[in-house]
Amino acid sequence: MKVAIVTGAGSGIGKAVAAALVRAGYAVVLAGRRQEALDAAAKPMGGKTLAVAADIANPASVANLFARTKEKFGRLDLLFNNAGTGAPGTVLLEDLSFEQWKAVVDTNLTGAFLCTQEAFRIMKAQTPRGGRIINNGSISAHAPRPNSAPYTSTKHAITGLTRSTSLDGRKYDIACGQIDIGNAGTDMTAKMSTGMPQANGTVAPEPTMDVENVASTVIHMASLPLDANVQFVTVMATKMPFIGRG
Repeated sequence: MKVAIVTGAGSGIGKAVAAALVRAGYAVVLAGRRQEALDAAAKPMGGKTLAVAADIANPASVANLFARTKEKFGRLDLLFNNAGTGAPGTVLLEDLSFEQWKAVVDTNLTGAFLCTQEAFRIMKAQTPRGGRIINNGSISAHAPRPNSAPYTSTKHAITGLTRSTSLDGRKYDIACGQIDIGNAGTDMTAKMSTGMPQANGTVAPEPTMDVENVASTVIHMASLPLDANVQFVTVMATKMPFIGRG
């Protein structure tokens, strides 16, 4: 049985991907900050699951997450670096506090890096060797939304982390790819139907897509043999304002 860790698995994209992986036969470790949410997410999934509360911005917490995974299941085949956050979209760039900036960087970038490090340590030492890391990028890795400097900056940085991980993982049979997601229908995107700030200063409703489209894409990426890799893929609501944004 293959083993996966999904960060940010208590809701939204992470929860949907974790459930899809269980259906695909994986043992899945659901990681996130809220134990109650993780337990509630894992309960209906059946299969082999483990819910571990973890702060991915904290090195000791990340080390504990991966240690518990190895202790429970003995190996790691897939890491989905999904956990992420953003600063309030109503705050102007020049008014952002250092704490608001740092909170986004710590979770979105440092957290993904720390999880990647721990995944490397397990994957390169196990038999059979290797595994796959999939990073959750964003449409914002290509084009920003208004007032999104911390989120957009970290998602651009995730693209650099993906490329570096893909290169540095080759010698260990570790593949790394990135899924850039646009307007997946979750609780976080519910407000999109009522209106989102646009680059031209207007506010307009935006379409969303079923989050299961993200989950099925991750399953496809994970299903490839380690000598094949989806390096980058974009999955988005067809009519969202990305092509031609602004």
